[in-house]
Amino acid sequence: MKIGIIGAGNIGGNLTRRLTALGHDVSVANSRGPETLKDLAQETGATPVRAEDAAEGAEVVVVTVPLKAVPGLPAGLLDGAAEGVAVIDTNNYYPKQRDGRIDAIEDGGLTESRWVEQHLGHPVIKAFNGTYAQDILDRPLPTGHPDRMALPVAGDDEAAKAKVRGLIDELGFDTVDAGGIDDSWRQQPDTPVYGLRAGVDAVQKALREASPQRPADFRY
Repeated sequence: MKIGIIGAGNIGGNLTRRLTALGHDVSVANSRGPETLKDLAQETGATPVRAEDAAEGAEVVVVTVPLKAVPGLPAGLLDGAAEGVAVIDTNNYYPKQRDGRIDAIEDGGLTESRWVEQHLGHPVIKAFNGTYAQDILDRPLPTGHPDRMALPVAGDDEAAKAKVRGLIDELGFDTVDAGGIDDSWRQQPDTPVYGLRAGVDAVQKALREASPQRPADFRY
């Protein structure tokens, strides 16, 4: 598949490494320009591009930038993407540590990914937000392995969700359908599933045990 990755931090960088190794055509962008991605491009064979070009022709686009940076992404970011593009949102809201106060999340009750979706003007699939970046490299296992990790995946677009779940399976992880984007609070920071390294049953249990009350450490 043609895949665009916007953000070349820990998650974006390691997804670039794995997806290129699996034979996908990956374009990667960051906020500082393609010339700063030469090392990653040389290592992986990915194509470094400007953020506004990352989604061009892409069947999957990964948005993995700090949440506070989402409103500053280029307008029309997804205009050139392939029809039916699946947009993966890996973001988390860290108000005290990084992002400052976002009123629509704090006061409006939006899930983090619903807020991202509104800024992008396109449905998103929430995945990888509670995954340790190093696990993307170190913990893939074949289908059916008893120790295979499962990742929660939330989203309203069932076709896009199926595409993302298939890609995650190819990366070496099981998935659990975590519901729609309005249900994605179940996998936000400090919930039982956040950072959980476990299989399908444990992930399902953790999602059920989540509280809709946003933890104090993740409120401004």
